[in-house]
Amino acid sequence: MAKNLPTKQVKVRRLSEKVGQDVVFTLQALPYGRIEDVKQATDSSMVILLSGLIDPDPKNEALNKHFNAATPKEMLQHLLLPGEIDELSIEVERLSGFRTKTIEDIKNESGAETTKS
Repeated sequence: MAKNLPTKQVKVRRLSEKVGQDVVFTLQALPYGRIEDVKQATDSSMVILLSGLIDPDPKNEALNKHFNAATPKEMLQHLLLPGEIDELSIEVERLSGFRTKTIEDIKNESGAETTKS
């Protein structure tokens, strides 16, 4: 991963309630080149999450063994519900500058939006 990309910690509510303590995932933004690669994937939500998940490390052998998973993708599928995978991948996208309003409309002196034909 590239250095100095934004990170964020998020709590997975269902898992936290299930185990009786906070289950926190650390996510990181993806660099431009990785975003372009992910757009080609058929299961882009999972690929985004796997690419942006720092902790827990989805490649951790002990974690995968604990969930009887052969791959990091299988481990996350055992651990998370489909909607949680989507929501976490959306957070990675937001950290990467997507799904957020990054531009603003320019208004003229009267407060009306300006448009050009």
